[in-house]
Parts: sequence; C-alpha cells; structure tokens
Amino acid sequence: MSTAIKDTTVLIEKEEITEFSFPKGDVLSTEEERTEREARILRGTRLGNSMKRKVKIIFEDIEGLKKVETTIWGFTDKNVILKKTTIIPIRCIHEVKFF
Repeated sequence: MSTAIKDTTVLIEKEEITEFSFPKGDVLSTEEERTEREARILRGTRLGNSMKRKVKIIFEDIEGLKKVETTIWGFTDKNVILKKTTIIPIRCIHEVKFF
C-alpha cells in the first residue's frame, strides 16, 4: 500500500463500524495479496487472544479508507470479528499492521 493511500485513511472507533456499508468486490487485486492478508489476520488473532495486543486494520467502506486500532477476537472465511460481535468483511481489508 502506498504512503499516499495511508495518509488519506480516517481513524475511527470500532463502535462506528456497525454504521458502515461495504463494497461488494475484493479491495485486493492479486491472490498473493489476499494470501498475505489472511496470514496477517491469523497472526493478529493469535496476538489478540494470547497477548491482548491490538492491531491496526486499514479497510475500505463505500465512502473510502478507514483505519481502526483494535483487538481481533476471531475470524471466519468471510469476516474478521472484533469485540461486541463487530465485523469487518475480509474482502474490504487492505492491510493489518502490528505495533
């Protein structure tokens, strides 16, 4: 992801996610990028469950790029699950960063 895209992301609270509408297609164009995203989601889930560490998720809704700093509680084949059953569709996630 380019620096220019990162600079346009809006930091939001995880509670706001339930209000968003998400695009239908995948935001990543290659299978390699999707595989890397899945690996980072798995790692983020492990860090969240074992060490209570937060990650930064950069994702896209129909209005543009957003980022949230949160703990990943789990995931399915289609969604990332955050606290209070808040979900982000995996197809809308650009990047998962660790800090």
